[in-house]
Amino acid sequence: SNTTLWPFLSLMQTLYSVSEQHYAAADSNSSTPTKSFVPCKVCGDKASGYHYGVTSCEGCKGFFRRSIQKQIEYRCLRDGKCLVIRLNRNRCQYCRFKKCLAVGMSRDSVRYGRVPKRSRERGGEEAAAPAARVSSSDAEQSDAETKQLAVYDIILTVSQAFHANCGYTEEQTRGLVRKPLQVQPPMAAGSSSPEGPEVASSTAESLEQQRVWLWQQFASRVTPSVQRVVEFAKRVPGFSDLSQDDQLILIKLGFFEIWLGHVARLTSDSTLTFSDGTYITRQQMEHMYDPEFVSSLFQFASSLNALGLSDTELGLFSAIVLLTADRPGVTDLKTIEHHQDRLIDALKVQVCRSHASEPQMLANLLVKLPELRNLGAKHSAHLDWFRLNWAKLRLPPLFAEIFDIPKCEEDLQ
Repeated sequence: SNTTLWPFLSLMQTLYSVSEQHYAAADSNSSTPTKSFVPCKVCGDKASGYHYGVTSCEGCKGFFRRSIQKQIEYRCLRDGKCLVIRLNRNRCQYCRFKKCLAVGMSRDSVRYGRVPKRSRERGGEEAAAPAARVSSSDAEQSDAETKQLAVYDIILTVSQAFHANCGYTEEQTRGLVRKPLQVQPPMAAGSSSPEGPEVASSTAESLEQQRVWLWQQFASRVTPSVQRVVEFAKRVPGFSDLSQDDQLILIKLGFFEIWLGHVARLTSDSTLTFSDGTYITRQQMEHMYDPEFVSSLFQFASSLNALGLSDTELGLFSAIVLLTADRPGVTDLKTIEHHQDRLIDALKVQVCRSHASEPQMLANLLVKLPELRNLGAKHSAHLDWFRLNWAKLRLPPLFAEIFDIPKCEEDLQ
């Protein structure tokens, strides 16, 4: 049944508020009751000229220049729809930068100097004339800028979604206090007790009990990431365009691959650390899976870490993994491919900005996609043990649902 997972997949369309234009106009009008002037398209303050392709004030011009030159990654503490007007333009840098892009600011645009004071105070039409002449004389440039802005909007949207819904961001992992996952003494599977010292036992029964216990610990720590990945997916551009069934398939079949890309940041040669700081050893994972598969996992994590991805790049990579068109069972392949291509274009732009001296960076990153796909398939095969032994396990319902594992109804009461 898909009913367990679906409550977390309710679609939430993020609509850009049009009311801020009215607020900006009201703010600018109230500040100068006696004179008309050309307003900044970003915040409504008095424009000083035509900067980065847009009539804007000195404040927004400088803000946009700093944001581009320093390649700053902003975050919104709310929902990405903050009002941007003169009085509060410094409150949310993410929404201010998004507004700059939305009104047409581009670092590649022709820049004009200051508009003479007489022209500024004469009114809108004359002062805006240079902008009108530029846009009408070069329709192709305008079209290219529109496409570029769409790419930047994808980058910003995915970056914000990643920061809001990932437990493995640079900030969160930096100060994480790590603690080991203790192995319980052999006892009845599914019973709870304080964590005890590792007890070696040669009996097959106790080894299986230990394996069951490890899986339960693993599942309980992975489950919060299921909800985070679902929330992230809802905000990936294009995901909400798909049917409910296709969304479920992409989430279910893509979750492990996305999670592995995230947890790689906290994976060393000998341990894998969950977002709560608890780590599981390589030896414990070999007891859960097998040495060959675990070796592949750790090798992948090491090679991904070597690329030194930023949060934004890892978010875009995760979105590309999510929108994989050839998942078994999906119906709208063309739409999924279209949106994945847009995400790859966005990743290309971001990588070129951040890794200008590494021309092979994008290729090195995209080659990870088939590696992840292979690991995901092997992981699914390992879960066959789960599906045969489900009655012995006490698994979180969401974990069982994401991996299509039968649930013991009595244990879930």
